[in-house]
Formats: sequence, C-alpha cells, structure tokens
Amino acid sequence: MNFPNWRTYLVTQASVSAGRSTPEIVRGAIDGGVDAVQLREKGTDARSRYELGLEVRELTAEAGVDLIVNDRVDVAKAIDADGVHVGQSDLPVAVARDLLGPEAIVGCSTSTVEEAERAEADGADYLGIGAIYGTSSKDVAADKDGVGPERVAEIADAVSIPIVGIGGVTADNAGPVAQAGATGVAVISAITAADDPTAATEALATAVETAKELEERGEKQ
Repeated sequence: MNFPNWRTYLVTQASVSAGRSTPEIVRGAIDGGVDAVQLREKGTDARSRYELGLEVRELTAEAGVDLIVNDRVDVAKAIDADGVHVGQSDLPVAVARDLLGPEAIVGCSTSTVEEAERAEADGADYLGIGAIYGTSSKDVAADKDGVGPERVAEIADAVSIPIVGIGGVTADNAGPVAQAGATGVAVISAITAADDPTAATEALATAVETAKELEERGEKQ
C-alpha cells in the first residue's frame, strides 16, 4: 500500500478561481510547496477533464507532486495520474484498486468512523475527512455545519492510514485539524480563490507544520 504524507493538498475547481485557469492555479500552488493536487473540476465533461488533466499532469510530474483524480478512474488511468479519490457514491475502493493496480494511490471520502474503518479495510491508502468546518462544495459537505476536528480525532484513533481534513479549512483554522490527527489538509477555495495562490499555499503549509511541531511537543495552539 501507499502511505502519502501530504501536508497541503489542492483540490481544483475553476469556477472559484476568479477567471484564472486551473493550470495557473496549480502552478502557483506548486511554487508554494503543495504536496498533492486533486483534479476535481465538477461540472465538466470527461473529454474536458481529460484534456485539462494532461496539462496538470505535465506540471505535477515536472515538480514531483502527486496528482489524484476525483471520482473518474478512467480519466486517472488515461492521464497516468498517481491515483484516484472516490466518494461514498462512487466506485468502491477495492474496484478502483483493481482497475488502477497496486501502485496507484486510492483515497476515499468519509465522515464517520464506520465509513473510515470500511475504507481502510477495503484498501484505501488515505482518507479525506469532512466537511470539517462546513463548505459550499457539495461533494465534501457531509455535514453542512462541519464534523469538526473532534471527528478527525475519533477517526485517527480508529484507523492507521493517513487522514486529510477537508471542508472550510484555511490557514487560520488548519492547526486544530492537524493536531487532531490529520496528516494534512485539503482545500479548494483557500488556494484557488486567493489573490496569491503561492502565498496562500505557503501560509497553509506553515500552519500545518506549526501545529505538528506543537503536537510533537505535547502542546496545543
């Protein structure tokens, strides 16, 4: 199995990028030190996502950044992405694994301990937990008010694979998520909608790293 150690994880969505292209946002995030990029782009057809994915794959491959495709196992395979991220209503984790092979990274969105334990048992490499603070993004809005860092702690106690917190996460509130047991955080708007995606990525990474350092010392923010 693959065990990604991501601190910052960009989920792309051109509709919140203030008119900038997804490759432009991805390039800025890479310059800011992002660890992984998920090609999401809800609302686009498979052909458009494939063509965009080829551009993003070129950027991430050159930078050594992992590229994950949301939902679409076929697109992930077609663009030679590093893996796929599936939700509770998508193809099962085990099926995605069979289609992409043992070297692929397979992530799964969960919001409860039961879902997390099942995803781990089915072979997920990491979990996306959320929505942490609530979000307008439908595919991560498991709870419109957010499940909170407390749920991250519960799931972290129940599984042994990495956890990424998503949903309403910013540099200002990422610390409690990391201290609750998340390996890192995934964001859409915090980077994509930022005036300076590079600076936003750097701020997010700093917030997570600071929280992890405090955690190691047994301190709280």
